[in-house]
Amino acid sequence: MSVTPAPAAAILAELKSKGNEKTRATYARHGHALERTLGVSVADLKPIAIKLKGHEEIAYELYDSGLMEAMYLAGIVADGAKMTEARLHTWAKGADGLSMISDYTVPWVTMEHAKGRELALAWIASGGEFLAASGWRTYSGLVTTVPDERLDLREIETLLDRISQEIHTAPNRVKLTMNSFVIAAGSYVVPLSAEAKATARKIGPVKADMGDTACEVPAAIAYIEKMETAGKLGKKRKTMRC
Repeated sequence: MSVTPAPAAAILAELKSKGNEKTRATYARHGHALERTLGVSVADLKPIAIKLKGHEEIAYELYDSGLMEAMYLAGIVADGAKMTEARLHTWAKGADGLSMISDYTVPWVTMEHAKGRELALAWIASGGEFLAASGWRTYSGLVTTVPDERLDLREIETLLDRISQEIHTAPNRVKLTMNSFVIAAGSYVVPLSAEAKATARKIGPVKADMGDTACEVPAAIAYIEKMETAGKLGKKRKTMRC
């Protein structure tokens, strides 16, 4: 017998009760605005997500709260294939200033949608830093999970060429997601691995603001070669959710 989950307001209250200042400070060091975070760990979100699976409307209400952890939770729960293009675009615009949402939540659901690739390309071309980041990460997700024969290899080549020309002058979040795209193309699309490695060598080290953290921008060429050495080149992932 299924149990009806608590309404969104009750779940938000639960999230607030689980928040702590140490986790909140960690999010802040990664660039998230304090007023939009509660300090709830991802580990504490996952048990709640299990109870909410299949309840799309509650997920939408949680996202609309504008609170980072509630938005992240919504992305675990929601089925992107069931969302409208308009809602996906609203979610992408609402992720402005929240890299965990623009880089993870929005791409997770968008890549499940029939028009995910088209939305990714539109966001990449938008000029908005976090919106473009969502676009690059969405397309990276497709490259990582979709069989090579269903990908537009020529389009990916064009995007790699664009990255080689623009990455060092791109906004901060766009730099990081462009670098991730090169890694994804080189690691998961065998026909383009050599070209992605050439792009990685051409762009060299990527410098970006990683907030008040010890995080570093991964070297794309080293990452791809590590995957190659491990025999994992071209082994697609089933999902990007984590």
